Amino acid sequence: MTVADEVNEAVSDLAADAAGQEAESEKPIKQRKNGLYPGVSDELAENMKSGWADTELRDLKPVEQAEQTARRRAALSARFPGERLVIPAGNLKTRSNDTEYNFRAATEYAYLTGNQSEDGVLVLEPTVDGHEATLYLLPRSDRENGEFWLSGTGELWVGRRHSLTESEALYGVPAADVRELADKLREATGPVRVVRGHDAGIEAALTDKVTAERDEELRVFLSEARLVKDEFEIGELQKAVDSTVRGFEDVVKVLDKAEATSERYIEGTFFLRARVEGNDIGYGSICASGAHACTLHWVRNDGPVRSGDLLLLDAGVETHTLYTADVTRTLPVDGTYSEIQKKIYDAVYEAQEAGIAAVKPGAGFRDFHDAAQRVLAEKLVEWGLVEGPVERVLELGLQRRWTLHGTGHMLGMDVHDCAAARTETYVNGTLEPGMCLTVEPGLYFQADDLTVPEEFRGIGVRIEDDILVTEDGNKNLSAGLPRRSDEVEAWMAALKG
Repeated sequence: MTVADEVNEAVSDLAADAAGQEAESEKPIKQRKNGLYPGVSDELAENMKSGWADTELRDLKPVEQAEQTARRRAALSARFPGERLVIPAGNLKTRSNDTEYNFRAATEYAYLTGNQSEDGVLVLEPTVDGHEATLYLLPRSDRENGEFWLSGTGELWVGRRHSLTESEALYGVPAADVRELADKLREATGPVRVVRGHDAGIEAALTDKVTAERDEELRVFLSEARLVKDEFEIGELQKAVDSTVRGFEDVVKVLDKAEATSERYIEGTFFLRARVEGNDIGYGSICASGAHACTLHWVRNDGPVRSGDLLLLDAGVETHTLYTADVTRTLPVDGTYSEIQKKIYDAVYEAQEAGIAAVKPGAGFRDFHDAAQRVLAEKLVEWGLVEGPVERVLELGLQRRWTLHGTGHMLGMDVHDCAAARTETYVNGTLEPGMCLTVEPGLYFQADDLTVPEEFRGIGVRIEDDILVTEDGNKNLSAGLPRRSDEVEAWMAALKG
C-alpha cells in the first residue's frame, strides 16, 4: 500500500508561500520517511495547480433528516440557554503505523447534524433568543499548496470532501473552516459545555472553561433525547432490521461452507450484506457455534461449525445514517433441533413471548425483563436445576447462573442506545410510544458446569428481537425472522432448497 506523504521540507515551505495566511491554520503536510520521491520540483508543483475542471456541486438538496436535526438542535438550545455548546464528531484513530480505522462519527454529533465527517464540530453560539449553529468542517483539500495530491488525507488519496458551501446546502447549517475553531474557542468567554471523549484538540482548547459535571449534563440530555424515536428514526431502524433479516438468510444458505471452514465464514457472509446495504455492522458480530454460544460476547469467531451443534448468531446491520439493528437467532447447524436443544430453545422462546407481551405504553422498563426471567426461573425449577419456590429463586437471583444478562436494552444509533441517560428515566422509567428496545432472554449451560446434566452442557440459546413501543402495544420490527422452533426448521429447510 502506498501512502500520500511523499514530500520533503521544501514542500511545506512551498505550501506556506502559496496558501498564505490560510495555511497558518493548517497542519503541515506530513512526510513519509522512506518515500520514493525525495521532493517536488517547482515545475511539477506549478503544473499540479492548474488544468482542473470546476467540480463544485450545485443545487444540492438537504439530507433526508434535515428537518429532524433542526428540531433536535432547537430542543438542545432550549435546554441550555445562554451557553456555548460544542459537539465534536471525533477524529481518525490509528490502527497501525500510518493506517487508520474506518471513521464512524460520534452519535451525538450525527444525531444533531446528519453529517458524518471526521474532525467536524457543531457549535451552538448563544444569542438573545436562542442559539446560532455553525458546522465546523474541513473544506475541500487545497489545490494551491499541494495538499490535494501530497497529503495522506488529500482528495486524490482518500476522496473528495464536500465544500463548505455544499455542506451548508446539505445540512441546513452555516459552515466554517474547522482549522480555525480551536483558536476561537480559546478566546471564547461565558459558559461552555462540550461532549467529551471524541476530540482531544477541541477539549484542550476548552480546558479552562468547562467542568466535568456540566459536560456530563450535556451528554445525559443528548442521551435521553434519543429515548423516544421520531418517524425518520423508526424508518431507519426498520431498514436496518430488514437488511439484517436478509443477512441471516445469507448465512443459512452457506452453512455448509462454514462447516468446511469456521465461524469466520458466517462472520464474513453477514458482513457482506452489511456493507452492501448499509454503512457497516452495528457491532461486532457474534457467530458462536457449539459451546461458544455460552460466551455472551463471542466475537473471535474462529471456532469450528459442526453439524449437530447450535449456532448462536447475534448480528445487526447499521444503516448509512448510523441506526443499527440487533437481532439474535439460535439455529441448528444441520437444520433440525435435537430433543434437548429443542427443550432449551422452547423454554427461551416462551420466556421471550412473555417479555414481548409486557412491552406496552405505561409499563415499566423493567417489566419485560421480570416477565422473561420468571419464565426461565420456572423452567429451571421444573428441570430440578435449582430449588424452588420460584419466588425464592427470583429474590435471590439464583437463575442468573444460567441466564446471566438483562433481557434487553434501548436501541438506536448505538446498539446500547441512550446509555448515559439517568437511571430514573431509563431502567426505572416508563415505556412510551416511539421507544425501541430489544427483548433477548437466554439460557447458557457452560461446558464445565457440573451442576447441570451432561446433556445440557455446552448449549447456549438466545432469541432477540427489536421491539417498537406503539400507541396500543408493540410492533416486532424483526418479525421477518421466524422464532418458534418448528418455524425455524421449516425456514432453514426452504432456504437450503
